[in-house]
Amino acid sequence: MREILHIQGGQCGNQIGAKFWEVICDEHGIDATGRYAGDTPDLQLERINVYYNEASGGRFVPRAVLMDLEPGTMDSVRSGPFGQIFRPDNFVFGQSGAGNNWAKGHYTEGAELIDSVLDVVRKEAENCDCLQGFQVCHSLGGGTGSGMGTLLISKIREEYPDRMMLTFSVFPSPKVSDTVVEPYNATLSEMFRRVSEQFTAMFRRKAFLHWYTGEGMDEMEFTEAESNMNDLVAEYQQYQDATADEEEYEDEEEDAVTE
Repeated sequence: MREILHIQGGQCGNQIGAKFWEVICDEHGIDATGRYAGDTPDLQLERINVYYNEASGGRFVPRAVLMDLEPGTMDSVRSGPFGQIFRPDNFVFGQSGAGNNWAKGHYTEGAELIDSVLDVVRKEAENCDCLQGFQVCHSLGGGTGSGMGTLLISKIREEYPDRMMLTFSVFPSPKVSDTVVEPYNATLSEMFRRVSEQFTAMFRRKAFLHWYTGEGMDEMEFTEAESNMNDLVAEYQQYQDATADEEEYEDEEEDAVTE
């Protein structure tokens, strides 16, 4: 059987993912406890292993990884109609949130949590007989779905280059928007992933470099461009560290006033 590993990230991704599993459970005749309750088992259970792992007691557990940088969304999924069928260890979340900041999801908060997410992904992938690929639900307008989502996709592509990657990406709309930075997050999601990774890979192999040097450009210009991009990333990280120090200082002041 060709299995698919489902990943949902951020508030938008988890809300869409929760509805996705409601529909899939209904199609396969799986109730809220994870047990089969349909009336056509020959049809509904024929390819159930594509999205489900069969556990003890006749229960079916979604092959899903749920991630977010704050616990609120995870609590909402757990309290939903099918929240109890997911494997508890597959809920991976932080405490601080991304604050609709792409850089926090990609370089700071998300980067700290990404290894935990990848551990769960590896565990699920190793349990598959023949993993077909991954499908990811996320948005490009927030902080976690756009920043951490693109980071996770790039990591999975590195580790599983021969597996398919399907993304359900929600783009921001100027008519329906709850934050002013959505267009920037969406732009950064594509621009940083495409420019940074491909530029670095090609420059290290000296690919096409002779074309540019032949036109009068110096190789040092490419080194400076890579350095400037790394400096920009470092500025985001310094901003994050400074913000964390300020919050810690404010907490200490509040404690002192209380005492």
